[in-house]
Amino acid sequence: MRQLRELIARNRAGSGEAMPSVCSAHPDVVAASVLLAEEADVPLLIEATSNQVNQFGGYTGMKPADFVGFVRHICDDNGASPERILFGGDHLGPQAWRDRPAEVAMGHARDLVSAYVQAGFTKIHLDCSEGCAGELPQVGDQVSAERAADLAAVCEAAAGEPEALSYMYGTEVPPPGGARAEDGSHGIVPTAPESALATIEAHRQAFAARGLEQTAWARAVGLVVQPGLEFAPDHVHRFDTAAPDRLAPVLAGHPGLSFEAHSTDYQAPDVFPELARRHFAVLKVGPALTYAYRQAIYALDAVAGWVAPSSDRALVASVMERLMLANPGNWAKHYAGDEAEQHLLRHFSYADRIRYYWAQPDAAGAVMRLLADLGSRRPPRTVLEQFFAPAVMDRAEGLEPTVSNWSRALIYAQIQEALAPYFACYGAKQ
Repeated sequence: MRQLRELIARNRAGSGEAMPSVCSAHPDVVAASVLLAEEADVPLLIEATSNQVNQFGGYTGMKPADFVGFVRHICDDNGASPERILFGGDHLGPQAWRDRPAEVAMGHARDLVSAYVQAGFTKIHLDCSEGCAGELPQVGDQVSAERAADLAAVCEAAAGEPEALSYMYGTEVPPPGGARAEDGSHGIVPTAPESALATIEAHRQAFAARGLEQTAWARAVGLVVQPGLEFAPDHVHRFDTAAPDRLAPVLAGHPGLSFEAHSTDYQAPDVFPELARRHFAVLKVGPALTYAYRQAIYALDAVAGWVAPSSDRALVASVMERLMLANPGNWAKHYAGDEAEQHLLRHFSYADRIRYYWAQPDAAGAVMRLLADLGSRRPPRTVLEQFFAPAVMDRAEGLEPTVSNWSRALIYAQIQEALAPYFACYGAKQ
């Protein structure tokens, strides 16, 4: 994790750099991200959450070591260097088991962080902010910090090389996957400076109480705070770049610390360098990339209607609708409105809950049949430009020699267009 620490040091010195953090387990998202990092010749931080990947398999079916192997295999398949990948664990703590008593949830959390560290994850976000069964929804700084220090001690003991670990922490953590439907369209309140200061001090004391001040605490690199941005199912809370920077002064006296911003998806391109200027050195993105993947698949389905009109396959959207209705658990609590509104949100929501269904065999089969119908001959640009932006088509043409398939190149290009603004304050500075 030397690259991350060095970047944070440069950011604190005023370089204006920030490292994008790709939080996704979708193979095409990972491949497109790896190729963009290869093009820019920069390290790439890829993160897995405790819900996606854990010692029981998570919703992806992958354990931490499986996820590392999965990403490295994608690198090999695309001629990219696996050595440029930095692995991060996101929301590591009792969250995935918060419906259980605290002692049970924390027992699972200890096993979780141990498995992550042993698998080779080096950037560790300790998130103990949410309460367990019988506790308040948010437990506050003291309890959160004590639990984070508990897990940090487990990480230190599990690591073959503890010096390689870097820790993020924080109690004002946006919900994974964006705001909920009930959060409404009101503004997002940034973390108050006094709250950030209290969080830093609570964690310092908790780490010191466990004898970790010269080890794990010395390798703490950042604090997760709310900068004043978010996305919800049908709207984006835009970051106000003209708002005064009240958080940066919090870092005075803490030269090794930076901020980490979650839920930066769908923000305007000028937001990312402004966040970097405010010492947000890690910018997380995930749903915006699978949203771009869905855009590309649906666009290609429309292209197929023109270039392969005789095909009797089902439209991908109809397959996804059937899968989502058969198993509503991944979207029902996130989408409000009547039946018609929910139908649109299932497919076109910023929350992108459809991403939980792409790995199902019927969904994967529908995509493969679509790509087979499209064939190896790229249609005229006049057809593609009805469904893809010119910048996406230009990027895809550049990718075709590497990807060797015009439709897959368009998928990667659509994803890269969503990710590219993050590299504007990253790759050019390396």
